[in-house]
Amino acid sequence: MSPSGAQADVISLVTNTLARLGFLQSPSANLGELERNGLRAFQQERGLIVSGEIDAPTRRAIEEARWKLGDRILSFLPGGALQGDDVATLQSRLVEMGFDCGRVDGIFGSRTDLAVKEFQKSVGVKIDGVCGPATITSLMRLIKTVSGGAPTQLRDSAKRAVRGPALANKIIVLDPSSLDQDREITFDIAQRLEGRLIALGVTVYLSRSKVKDPSDIDRINLANESEADLVISFHTDNYKSAIAHGLATYYYGNESHGVHSVVGERFAALVQREISARTDLLDCRTHAKSWDLLRLTKAPTVRIDLGYLSNPGDMKRLSDLAFRETVVEAIMVAIQRLYLSAESDAKTGALKISDLRRAGIRRD
Repeated sequence: MSPSGAQADVISLVTNTLARLGFLQSPSANLGELERNGLRAFQQERGLIVSGEIDAPTRRAIEEARWKLGDRILSFLPGGALQGDDVATLQSRLVEMGFDCGRVDGIFGSRTDLAVKEFQKSVGVKIDGVCGPATITSLMRLIKTVSGGAPTQLRDSAKRAVRGPALANKIIVLDPSSLDQDREITFDIAQRLEGRLIALGVTVYLSRSKVKDPSDIDRINLANESEADLVISFHTDNYKSAIAHGLATYYYGNESHGVHSVVGERFAALVQREISARTDLLDCRTHAKSWDLLRLTKAPTVRIDLGYLSNPGDMKRLSDLAFRETVVEAIMVAIQRLYLSAESDAKTGALKISDLRRAGIRRD
C-alpha cells in the first residue's frame, strides 16, 4: 500500500536528509530495508533509540539535521526557539572561544542570545543577537582563543567544586518511570532514596506521585524551575528475548555535535560502578544519549535502567526489597562521590552510608 500524501512527505524529507548526510546513496520515496538501515545508522549516531522507525524524536532529529550554519538567519525567538545543527555549530564555536552559551544542545535560547551579543561586541559587528552573514563571517575567521580544556567542562567542574562535598542544601529531582510495567518498582526505589536524602538536608522533588503522571516536558520543566543540582531518572528495560539482562546508565551526549555532559558522564559512571560492585547485575556500561530528558534538562541528568523485566533473574532481584535497599545505598554513595574531591574519594564499593558522616554531608 502506498503511503498517504502526508506520510510520503515525511518519508521524502527523511530519505533526502539521510542521503545528504551520507547515510543513503540516494533519496527514495519508500521506506524499505535499505532506507531503514540508513535510518538506524542515523539514530545510532544521534543517540536515539535505534528502531528503524520514524518516531517523534527521530523526526525532530531529522528536522534539526537539515540545517547547516549559514543556511538561515539565527536569532532568539521567545516561545519558539530555533533548533538545528546550525545552532549547535554556532554554540560550539562560541564555547570554543570562551563565550558562555550553556550546553551545546542545538536550541537558540536566551543564554545563546547573550553569548552571540557578547561575541558581536568583541568583534565590532552590530550587537543585535542576530546571527547573520556578518556574524557568521567573523565566526569563520576566528580561531580558538581558549586552551587547557573545553570551557564548558571547566565551568561544570568549577560549579561542582564550589558547591562542596556537603549534600545539605543541594536540590535533587528523582524521576521514577510511569510505565505500568515498572511504576511500582521505580517509585518505591525513588521514595527510599528520597528519605535518605532528606535526612541529610537535601531538598528533594519527586517528578510524579503515585497517582499523578506528568508529561515528559512537565518533568523537564520541574527540574529546570527547581534549579536542581542533579536529576536521577529510574527505569527498567525489556527485550524480546529473556536472555538480555543487566544494568545500564545514560547521560547527555551527542556524537554528531561532539558534546556531552561532563558531570552527567561522571555520575553515570559512579552509579554504574557502585551498583555493579554491590550486586550481581550484569554491567552493561554507561552510554551517551540525546533523549529529551537528558538534553533539555539544565542540571546534570542520568537515567538508570535497573535491569530487564523480561529476564526472570533481573525481575526476581527487583522484586526483593533487600535488593532495592542495596541499590539505594549504592546510589547514595555515588551521589556523595560525585561531590567529593579526588583526594577524598574511596575505592568503588568500599564506601558505606556510615562513612558519609565523616565526609561532611551531615549538618550535625
